[in-house]
Amino acid sequence: MTEMARTVGYVDIAAHYRQQIQDGTLQPGETMPSMRQVCERFNVAQTTANRAFRVLKQEGLTLPKAGVGTVVAGPISNNIANRVALHATTGSALDGGESSRILEVGTVGADELIAPRLDVAPGTSVHVRRRVVSRGGIPVHVSSSYYPAYVIAVTPELTEPVSTGGSRELAADRLGVAQDRVLEEITSRLATEAEKGALGLTAKDVPVSQVIRTVYLADDRVVEVAVKVTGGSTPLRYTMPLRQAH
Repeated sequence: MTEMARTVGYVDIAAHYRQQIQDGTLQPGETMPSMRQVCERFNVAQTTANRAFRVLKQEGLTLPKAGVGTVVAGPISNNIANRVALHATTGSALDGGESSRILEVGTVGADELIAPRLDVAPGTSVHVRRRVVSRGGIPVHVSSSYYPAYVIAVTPELTEPVSTGGSRELAADRLGVAQDRVLEEITSRLATEAEKGALGLTAKDVPVSQVIRTVYLADDRVVEVAVKVTGGSTPLRYTMPLRQAH
């Protein structure tokens, strides 16, 4: 008698191992089951098992390792497309293995990084929410999200130090305009002391990746400018569609 009585497909198998990776049952660096073990466990053909493992690899959850097989990748920082899709299906932009902790909420003057992206004059008051996102208990990135006044006017919840599970999605819904596109600018620099503390980085000079993300609504207004910082050991993996919709 097989473990799963109903017929399973590669999507089911990928979902099973995805959950184990996200909840920490399978740890970074740990070897995944062999194709033979997967085939026996789920009573499927090797082509089905291969398709499931290919999905996990494409999602950046696993990596091939010479002489070993397939291993679990380290914590990753999901791109915005993944988070928008996740919120649409689950109501939260965080997956089952993630948690978000608010570090700070408040009002600041827009600096030379934020002001032009929000199309406001330098020094204009904007709202900021800083948080650290962890995956499986391991800090993955620190994110500072900046919102213009018209966003805060319809989503006063963003002024509270609690996680909404999808602040940008909540704002877009309240404004009645869908998210349309995102501009992501990736650079590298050294971490600040605050960032090192939040990410658990202890070296004196730690390089980090900085992603400046400007999210536009369908009416061309900016709903959020976010500055996301990840440690050098946290990969930024992006899979973007190249086929144009017809």
